[in-house]
Amino acid sequence: MELILAVDLAGGLVVHGRKGERETYRPLTWGLAPSAEPVPYVSWMQPRYLYIADLDRIRGGAAQDDVVGTCAALVERCYLDRGCRSPAECADPAGVTPVVGTETAARTVEDLAAYPGGFLSVDIRGGTVIPWGIEPARLLAEVGSMAFEGCIILNIGAVGTEAGLTRTDLEAMRAAYPGRLFYGGGVAGPGDIHLLADVGFDGAIVATAVHRGAIPLAWIREGRPC
Repeated sequence: MELILAVDLAGGLVVHGRKGERETYRPLTWGLAPSAEPVPYVSWMQPRYLYIADLDRIRGGAAQDDVVGTCAALVERCYLDRGCRSPAECADPAGVTPVVGTETAARTVEDLAAYPGGFLSVDIRGGTVIPWGIEPARLLAEVGSMAFEGCIILNIGAVGTEAGLTRTDLEAMRAAYPGRLFYGGGVAGPGDIHLLADVGFDGAIVATAVHRGAIPLAWIREGRPC
């Protein structure tokens, strides 16, 4: 069970995301790390695994590849969502595992089959997948035969809320997909981590609960519950 530290980058800084309302995101100056500068932040937090969302690029701006590459070199594995809109745009910096987000990646579910690998981020708001409005389990069943190394269930509407998770929903998603499956968004504490592991998820992406002390920093540094 991988524990992965989420880092949202905007304007060259680590910002705190909440509910996917990106216009309200502000630099993460209240957390455990003494700096919201990305490299000092990651150096201080010392995660084993890292997930970076390049919000500038996701929103159509310039990619922050230089700082992403420096941060990626500090960890064992770095997953990167930079808002690719086609397979041709998904050439990520060296040293990262590319993440293909449904929010931006394709007009139809069938178009996802053109991507040669990486992780698929199943971006959810209001219980359905952006942009198609379908149930997450249905999408997971359709992409199971595609070339992705795994999938991330990213509940954008729950990001930063510590809202907690529901076993029934998790079980349905896990049953629908045969490959590696991660979850991010609303993970509130160790109970949710253990629930994800019990249901059979392979990883959890967390941030707010770490900074508020609900999930021990030592777990992030080990990359697993310990």
